[in-house]
Amino acid sequence: MPYDPSAFPPFAVTVDLVVLTVRRHALCALAVRRGEPPFQGRWALPGGFVRADEDLAQAAARELAEETGLRVHDPSVPAQDHGAHLEQLATYGDPKRDPRMRVVSVAHLALAPDLPAPRAGGDASNARWAPVEELLQQGGYGRDTEPVAPLAFDHAQILADGVERARSKIEYSSLATAFCPPEFTVGELRRVYEAVWGVALDPRNFHRKVTGTPGFLVPTGGTTTRQGGRPAQLFRAGGATLLNPPMLRPEV
Repeated sequence: MPYDPSAFPPFAVTVDLVVLTVRRHALCALAVRRGEPPFQGRWALPGGFVRADEDLAQAAARELAEETGLRVHDPSVPAQDHGAHLEQLATYGDPKRDPRMRVVSVAHLALAPDLPAPRAGGDASNARWAPVEELLQQGGYGRDTEPVAPLAFDHAQILADGVERARSKIEYSSLATAFCPPEFTVGELRRVYEAVWGVALDPRNFHRKVTGTPGFLVPTGGTTTRQGGRPAQLFRAGGATLLNPPMLRPEV
């Protein structure tokens, strides 16, 4: 039988973004308040429909640029400023996930250093960085005593999956450096691990592990006093993508 496109119901494809950063020593995600139905007035993850002339990676990069002004990090430029790590997370296709029509979402995870206040765009009326624990909270009250409602669509599940991906990958990869500026101290890197994992780490043991892991960190030869106290040595991300031995997450 010849292929008949009309025999299959049409559906749309979107990209949703879990954009994570560390602000004030807390793991935060970008949230936008929807300005239009469905779920008007509810917080959601940024994202949008894939255009007919772009692939998934291009759509995700476009949405990231529109929502944050960030471009995707180019691994061939190790000292690139304001670049974000972007990777595909998972696909979500529950037939009832969007009340408008059948919509399949290909979620992406984006990680970047501390970012400025976001700007709302598209069908969003407002945008903000919010601690992930607040966004995943069910019931109660959040910032400014605002009642906490679940994220729109299935975005709570997407966010939870993105957070767990980040938490697990920084154990065995150098991904934690994506949260840092091009040059950073061991203390700044430790605070990234603490924020992502939600635990306190022993500074001496952490310093010994990260500086002793081959290819993880490379000294820049400079120092900084931006954290106060004595000058601290500056490092940049090394060439290793996998850490051996891994940085094991403490049991909570």
